[in-house]
Amino acid sequence: MTTPSAAANRAQDSTAFEIAARVGYVVLGLLHLLIGVIAISIATGSGGDSADQSGALEKVAQAPAGVVLLWVVVVGLAALAVWQIAEAIVEQDPDAKKRWAHRAKFVGTAVAYAAIAFTALTVALGGHSSSSQSSQTMSAQLLSNPAGVVLLVVVGLGVAAVGVAFVVRGFTKAFEKHMSIPGGAAGRGIRTFGMVGYIAKGVAVGVAGVLFVVAALKHDPSTAGGLDAALRSLAGLPFGQVVLWLVGAGLVVYGLFCFARARYAHM
Repeated sequence: MTTPSAAANRAQDSTAFEIAARVGYVVLGLLHLLIGVIAISIATGSGGDSADQSGALEKVAQAPAGVVLLWVVVVGLAALAVWQIAEAIVEQDPDAKKRWAHRAKFVGTAVAYAAIAFTALTVALGGHSSSSQSSQTMSAQLLSNPAGVVLLVVVGLGVAAVGVAFVVRGFTKAFEKHMSIPGGAAGRGIRTFGMVGYIAKGVAVGVAGVLFVVAALKHDPSTAGGLDAALRSLAGLPFGQVVLWLVGAGLVVYGLFCFARARYAHM
C-alpha cells in the first residue's frame, strides 16, 4: 500500500510536475505585476480596477488568448498548491515544533494558491469572482455569529501576522534558503528584488489584516475588502499616493522576483 510520504516523493520526482509547479511561480509573478500596476494607476488617479487577484485575473481574461492564459494560471497554481502539500508531507525537521510550523506554512501557502486557482477557474468558465466581495461576505457571516467579533479579530490578526512574516522574510532575506541564487550582479539583483518585493507585499497584506480587525470592532463588514481595500486605504494616509505608488512598485518588483524564483527555487 502506497503511503502519503511515498506518493509525495514520487510526485516531486516527476519532471513534468516540477515544470508545472515552476510555471505556477511564473503565474504568481504575472499576477503580482498586474496588481502592482493597478495599484500604481490608483495612486496616479487613473485606475478603477480591483487591485487584487480577481482584478489581475480580469486583466488576463481581456488579453489576446485570455482564456488559454487563464487555464495556464489554473494548472500552474494547482500544481504549485499540490507541490506545497507534498512538501508538508515529506517535511522531516528533527525539531518537532519546527516540523509542524513548517508543515502549517506549507499547507497555508497551498490553500492560498488553490484559492487563486479556483478564482481563475471561475473566470475561465465565464463567471465573475470578486476577492473584495468574498472578504466582505465572509466578514458578514462571521459577524452574524454570537462570537463573530472575536472570530473576525482573530482572522484579522492572523492575516496581519502573515504580513509581518513577509516583511521579516524580506528584511532577513530568509527566502534565500529556498533558492539556488547565482553569484555576481544577477544574484545581487535577485536578492534586492526579493527583499523589496517581500516587504511591499507584507505591508499590503498587513494592512488587509488591520482592516479585518477594524471591521470587527466597528461591526461593519464593508470595511473588510481584502487586498484591494488595503491598497486603497493607503491612499488615505498622509502622503498616501506616494506610499501607494511605492507599495505598487514593490509588488511589481515582487512579481519580477517570482520569475527568478521559477528558475532558481529548490523543488
